[in-house]
Amino acid sequence: MIVLDGVTPPKGETGCLHSVPWFTTRLGGALTELTVSSRDLTLPEILARAIGRTAGAHAQTCELSHPRTPQATVALARWSAEAVEYLVLSDSALLLQGADGTVTPVLDDRLDRLPRSALATEAQVDATLRNKEGGFFTAAADPSVAARAVAGTVPRREVRALAALTDGAARWTEKFHEGDWRALFEMVAKDGARSLVDRVRELETADREERAFLRRSKTHDDATVVYVEL
Repeated sequence: MIVLDGVTPPKGETGCLHSVPWFTTRLGGALTELTVSSRDLTLPEILARAIGRTAGAHAQTCELSHPRTPQATVALARWSAEAVEYLVLSDSALLLQGADGTVTPVLDDRLDRLPRSALATEAQVDATLRNKEGGFFTAAADPSVAARAVAGTVPRREVRALAALTDGAARWTEKFHEGDWRALFEMVAKDGARSLVDRVRELETADREERAFLRRSKTHDDATVVYVEL
C-alpha cells in the first residue's frame, strides 16, 4: 500500500523544471518496485533509496536544495504471512484495525505540534521549518529524511485491515471532529472510500466562508483513501 500526497508549492520559484505530479509519479514508481523486489530492506531503507533514485533523475537540471523542490507526504504498508510493516512521513495517516476491532492510528504529528504563529507565512515555513530540525519532514531530495519517519512492524495476526489517508481525507476526524479514528475507519469499511471523501467535501463547502475550523488554509484539499482487508 502506497499513498503519496504531493505538496503544492505557492506561485513562484521552486528551483525545479519538473512538476509535483512528475515527482510523485517517479517516487511512487520507485517505491512500488523496491517494496516488492527488496524484501530484505526495511521501509525506511526503501524510502531512502526511492528518494535518492528520484533525486538522481533531476539532479543535473534542478536546484534540489531549494526548500520548495517537489516533495510529498508518504504512507506505506507492506505485509507478509508473518508481519505488517508500516511507515508514515508528514501529515498523511495510516490506520490499523486489530483483530478485536480496535483502530490504531499511525501519525507523524510534527506539523500539528508546531505553534500556529510559526506557520504565519509560507516564507517563514520554508526558511525555518520545512525539512529542518525542530520543524517537519517530507520526501523531497534528501534520502536521510526517511529515518525521521514513524515506522514499525506488528504481527500479521494482529491486523485485520488497514486504511491510508491523505490529510485532506483525514480532515473528517482531525479538522472537523465528526468522529474518532475508529468511526472514520468503520465508515470506510462499511460505505467505501468515496463516502468519506464526499462527506469531507460537504463539510468543507459548509465552512467555506466562516473558517470555524483552525489550521485549514484552503477550502478543499486533495483527498485520497486506500482501504485493504487482510
